[in-house]
Amino acid sequence: MLDSKIPAGEISQKWTKYKDHLRLVAPNNRPKIDIIVVGTGLAGASAAASLGEMGYNVKAFCFQDSPRRAHSIAAQGGINAAKNYQNDGDSIYRLFYDTIKGGDYRAREANVHRLAEVSGNIIDQCVAQGVPFARDYGGMLDNRSFGGTQVQRTFYAAGQTGQQLLLGAYSALSRQIGQGNVQMYNRHEMLDIVKIGGKARGIIARNLITGELERHSAHAVIIASGGYGNVYFLSTNAMGSNVTAAWKIHKKGAYFANPCFVQIHPTCIPVHGENQSKLTLMSESLRNSGRIWVPKKKEDAEAIRSGNLKPTQIKEEDRDYFLERRYPAFGNLVPRDVASRAAKERCDAGFGIEANATNEGVYLDFSSEIISKGKQAAYATGNHNPSEDEVIKLGKAWVEEKYGNLFQMYQKITDENPYETPMKIYPAVHYTMGGVWVDYNLQSTIEGCFVAGEANFSDHGANRLGASALMQGLADGYFVLPYTVSDYLSADIRTGKIPTDTPEFDEAENEVRNSIEKFLNNNGSKSVDHFHKKLGHIMWNKVGMGRNEQGLTEAVREIDELRKEFYRDVYVPGSANELNPELEKALRVADFMELGQLMAMDALQRKESAGGHFREEYQDAEGETLRDDVNFNFVGAWEYGGSDINAETLHKEVLNYEYIKIAARNYK
Repeated sequence: MLDSKIPAGEISQKWTKYKDHLRLVAPNNRPKIDIIVVGTGLAGASAAASLGEMGYNVKAFCFQDSPRRAHSIAAQGGINAAKNYQNDGDSIYRLFYDTIKGGDYRAREANVHRLAEVSGNIIDQCVAQGVPFARDYGGMLDNRSFGGTQVQRTFYAAGQTGQQLLLGAYSALSRQIGQGNVQMYNRHEMLDIVKIGGKARGIIARNLITGELERHSAHAVIIASGGYGNVYFLSTNAMGSNVTAAWKIHKKGAYFANPCFVQIHPTCIPVHGENQSKLTLMSESLRNSGRIWVPKKKEDAEAIRSGNLKPTQIKEEDRDYFLERRYPAFGNLVPRDVASRAAKERCDAGFGIEANATNEGVYLDFSSEIISKGKQAAYATGNHNPSEDEVIKLGKAWVEEKYGNLFQMYQKITDENPYETPMKIYPAVHYTMGGVWVDYNLQSTIEGCFVAGEANFSDHGANRLGASALMQGLADGYFVLPYTVSDYLSADIRTGKIPTDTPEFDEAENEVRNSIEKFLNNNGSKSVDHFHKKLGHIMWNKVGMGRNEQGLTEAVREIDELRKEFYRDVYVPGSANELNPELEKALRVADFMELGQLMAMDALQRKESAGGHFREEYQDAEGETLRDDVNFNFVGAWEYGGSDINAETLHKEVLNYEYIKIAARNYK
């Protein structure tokens, strides 16, 4: 049975009362205890810094050359917190409710409420670290709206919020490194976890510069290695982002939950060509000011694609602002899964505007906001009858101040000026709500192995609200793990140093070494990317935005065949004892192959539509998700059963909603 360890009591008091009764480790005992943290994004860096400051001996690992390179740096739009600075009705309960509803009622209530509770503390912490959040005219912290909400609760630092937050966490981490409490291992990748007596007691890591395999022991291991969106090959994730750390602990006993819950982000620059290897996200914050549309007439869309018509030549009455039309209450700020499916529907119907292989793309237009803000700016200066040129000039200045770096990035990539011509956007794989199953303490089904941030499944249900990823990562690292990990470690103050010269470490290292040698000795003829692209093609077409039973069944079979071909015909150049990026990719893609099959299997068994998981057989008359709350109101946690993916065992954690009434999502 899955024991989520949710404490009893009224939900607003659960976390506070629970913390009051957790066991502690005295300050004089903490230096006797070692903790490993894998990953140094927001979740990992904040956890390592916090635990180091408490006095534990922390070893932190990242495969990048610096923790500052973690993919958290790519987050643009903001971080949520229920501070109600805008006096528009926000509260802890409102953030709690919006998150549960936004996740299509497939998240655990207790975890989500805790996240909402500590959200305000995150902002205070980051301000104290010097994070340069945007401020209003009076010097107070500013807020903006994100999808799935009707309040302004998103704190931001221009269009580089993730970078600024990561620098804050990195500064805290660096301080602990300087004091000797944290030992930093850059350019190291975890390739297996080591269990002794059923408990996580260390990892096998590869030094990516020298190729040396290293043994590292600890009394507890924290996995904070991010999500698995790169299973699709094309995604908004950094090229190095992978699932290996999470998948290795899955193969050693950690259940993997809801792998089919994948978020498609609606505002990504469309795919341009067949040889593209990376997609670029445009912040969701742009939906505050931009209006999404396609032409009302198919002939206009065809003319745009052929280059015979410009979007600025389409009259207002000939534009279909389809989100505003379908969802008047939320308009362009509906949740990401809703906006993405609506864009796909228009493009599938022939109204797409991008001249690529699929004709997929819609416009994100700022002309209305430029005029509106231009008039406001002119009026504020006493000019109550400005000319059109004055209005546009002032409006562009307002937009540039708010979103300038994002507009600059878009223009550099597309060679189009978004102040003059609407942005082209289309949905793309962005975030993964699924991940390693954890209980209320963020502990996996491996005792002593904790999982934080995007690597776990805990807080977002079937769809993540925008600006909640940064919130969850920092909440886990700063305000949850220091309590729950200490409670676990209170039993280890007499354990002593964990030795690495044991049969368990021998076995784990040998397994890693054998897998490396198999790839290097394989007499294949095709590159790793060849197989990764093939996998991504299967995943996007059959386990992507729209899914059905036939496609998912085919995906399981096709990935199995591709996986066999991969092991038979992949070519990995170089040697093990050197910097070898192709070997790194091969090891990661091997894990993606197995994960891809499990994602398809999970989507196949979940015979409903919920959030980012859209089964075409289960939709209402208006094309919205049709959940089955009788049969599928659970977290699907999979237990590894061997090399045959069909041997995975599904365990169910039933979701009990005591404080929020389950209802059909309505953003109209």
